[in-house]
Amino acid sequence: MVESAAPEQGPQNHHQVFDVSVNVPPQGGSNCFDDDGKLKRTGSVWTASAHIITAVIGSGVLSLAWATAQLGWIAGPTVMFLFAFVTHYTSVLLAACYRSGDPDTGKRNYTYMDAVREILGGFQVKVCGAIQYLNLFGVAVGYTIAASISMTAIKESKCFHSSGGKDHCKVSSTPYMIIFGVVEILFSQIPDFDQIWWLSIVAAVMSFTYSTIGLGLGIAKVAETGKFRGSLTGISSGTVTQTDKIWRSFQALGAIAFAYSYSLTLIEIQDTIRGPSSEYKTMNKATLLSVAVTTFFYMSHAAFGELAPGNLLTGFGFHNPYWLLDIANIAIVVHLVGAYQVYCQHLFAFIEKTAGNRFPESQFITKEIEIPIPGFKPYKLNLFRLVWRTIFVVITTVISMLMPFFNDVVGILGAFGFWPLTVYFPVEMYIVQKKIPKWSTRWLCLQILSLACLIISVAAAVGSFAGVVTDLKVYKPFKTIY
Repeated sequence: MVESAAPEQGPQNHHQVFDVSVNVPPQGGSNCFDDDGKLKRTGSVWTASAHIITAVIGSGVLSLAWATAQLGWIAGPTVMFLFAFVTHYTSVLLAACYRSGDPDTGKRNYTYMDAVREILGGFQVKVCGAIQYLNLFGVAVGYTIAASISMTAIKESKCFHSSGGKDHCKVSSTPYMIIFGVVEILFSQIPDFDQIWWLSIVAAVMSFTYSTIGLGLGIAKVAETGKFRGSLTGISSGTVTQTDKIWRSFQALGAIAFAYSYSLTLIEIQDTIRGPSSEYKTMNKATLLSVAVTTFFYMSHAAFGELAPGNLLTGFGFHNPYWLLDIANIAIVVHLVGAYQVYCQHLFAFIEKTAGNRFPESQFITKEIEIPIPGFKPYKLNLFRLVWRTIFVVITTVISMLMPFFNDVVGILGAFGFWPLTVYFPVEMYIVQKKIPKWSTRWLCLQILSLACLIISVAAAVGSFAGVVTDLKVYKPFKTIY
């Protein structure tokens, strides 16, 4: 399924997939078009950073206090810095693969899969596509769960305080998942990724809002107790069994990996950056800025100690100031509405492009109906886009209702996507792109990095699946109460 838009013969056929105008400047009007014949891109360091921060400071940040509590004050921050370093380093490698051949004038690769197809080709394209789009699907599920938890927390808070602290008001998450799904159906009708820049900026502002509140809570906890909570070695065996401590530590690795996961959208973000300066240089600046900022916020969430909840802003209940937690949870919901689109627009575009190539004569797939909007440009309604994107959101919402385990889902997604998308493919493409000799010192270092990250991903996956098994013992479908 994932390669239906491309011929099987290998990377040399990539040119057949796109317009013949690729890399041929249009006749006249060069001030309006880029070197591939498309309208000039307008993205900058700031818009690219907004996209990255929207993707990175996602729901993953909410589980970082819990992850650090499992690993302890030595391993927790150390692992976080290592993930930050690896993510930044491999992102630099991946950014160098946006253009094939020459980094300044080579042919553009518009998506992550395009880069893999052009540089590696063969079976690896299918593997990459399967992992990338399954991961995007999983992120949509994870964000739906996270948003519903924050909405239930707001409802519980209101109920608790209106009753003077007498009623704890357990609330079902199902109606809130449906509400979130309806909102995403509406936003999913935005046709293209480059048209959601404003949504990314709003989402980035919201992520800073709730991350700052989380930082404030961490500082308040330290001020209240006079010391940093937690232990050097993580949650004690007296609190959980030794076996559970091992599984939780592995699961924490997955949570941290998920918190730094954005490589699967990096090429698409880079494709929005304007020239004439090298796009990869701008992207490297955006990556460094974004990873540095997010790591600062991430490190601030570790002050809650061994009792840190799975979700930082909902697990502590309704402690004062409750209105501040309500603001944070509203910010989370708004942010996740945007983050859902930042991730899923790539999947939407892939399916629609594949369908258009397979059935070019179908009016249902290709025809656009112009709907006039007073004061704005007419909205171009595509029936296939309307139907398929709606079905996608409905499916992710239903699955979220069936498996509302926030920490476990975050851990599984982090484990499943980190090694192949953040490390393996960027490393392998960079080796081919730069013609690094096999068994050379640099080649060996890159392979050792890749192998180490594979081992971490396997451990994280094992821990997260163990968590799912534990949760299923007391779980009833569609009846999750917070």
